[in-house]
Amino acid sequence: MAQIPEARIVVVPATADRFDDVARVLNPSGREQACWCMHWRAPAKEDVTTRGARLRALTAEEPAPGMLAYLGRAGAGAGVGEGAGSGGAGDDEVAGWLGFSVRSAARSLQRSRVLPVGEPESWPTTWVFMCVTVRTGFRRQGVARALLDAGVDYAAAHGATALDAFPVEPEAGRRVPVSAAFVGTVGMFERAGFDRLGPTDATSGRLTRWHMRREIAAA
Repeated sequence: MAQIPEARIVVVPATADRFDDVARVLNPSGREQACWCMHWRAPAKEDVTTRGARLRALTAEEPAPGMLAYLGRAGAGAGVGEGAGSGGAGDDEVAGWLGFSVRSAARSLQRSRVLPVGEPESWPTTWVFMCVTVRTGFRRQGVARALLDAGVDYAAAHGATALDAFPVEPEAGRRVPVSAAFVGTVGMFERAGFDRLGPTDATSGRLTRWHMRREIAAA
């Protein structure tokens, strides 16, 4: 019997030439008022129907607004974090998205009453990991972990000194509700080197969101 090759994951920045893949993950049904991972980046008064166009514009800027993961088979193309100039290699299919932002560009988060906003002087070098989304059919294959690891490296390469996230902790013996899954779980971020700073007043899917942080050593 022939041996089936192990899956491999390619993670690359979400640039403008890959926006169709961003849409495939974030808005597969083409909803006019989809979130598009733009909630924390939004101005005080926004037209939600323009979120997709605004995210598309961000993919043309540097740094990128997130990372894309592609799942393929070992033995062809690049590994995690490589291949940044070519998107998915060969027959690879987009599997997931990690959305992030420098705090200084996360305008809604700066006004939050339930999540810590930090000191304004730290905003330009503190990044926030907003959303981790893995498509159905690609879960439990290491995609989320690959996204987080590549995201940490990308943020560090662009001057980040600290990374914040606000995931939930699943109740014992229960899975995280679908409505809360996009924020990630405490365990997922702990495995990526983040530490718990404490619970917040925010919830997702009725679960408390924790403030987690990873400090980045100076190069």
